[in-house]
Amino acid sequence: MRNSEIFRRCLGEAFVALCIFVLLSTGAATAADNSLVKKADGLAVYLGVVPAEIVKGPAPHSAERPMHGRIPAGRHEHHVVAAIFDTASGARVSDATVTAKISGLGLSGPQSKLEPMKIADTITYGAFIYLPGADFYTIRLAISRPGMPRPVVMEFKYDHRRR
Repeated sequence: MRNSEIFRRCLGEAFVALCIFVLLSTGAATAADNSLVKKADGLAVYLGVVPAEIVKGPAPHSAERPMHGRIPAGRHEHHVVAAIFDTASGARVSDATVTAKISGLGLSGPQSKLEPMKIADTITYGAFIYLPGADFYTIRLAISRPGMPRPVVMEFKYDHRRR
């Protein structure tokens, strides 16, 4: 294994650990409020939202391709990540197409495709999103898989007022 591959694997494992730490330490996922975990139609989804500066990736002039095709700028940029599992088998879902619509309270927001990301030999789905201010957001995921008659739709509530 080359040094760059080892570095990327370690970086991926550190990213997953950091996301879990941030979610737990900010109170975004607590026993009383598990709104970032949903189950529906045979799928379980764990959603995370972290500031983009945590996962920005390579320097602007690096030869390495930035995550999701761009390097986010600005303090309102965040990274949303979804880990999707089959509830019957517990296996991670790696063949999905995932879109997210993020809307502030009383507003209709933009839709983004969450790209598959391979981190430590597992697949999660993510994208950079813009959260313009302190608000109570609805994150609506539509998850399609080959052979499914219709997408599974889940809505998550994300309280960005405490950030």
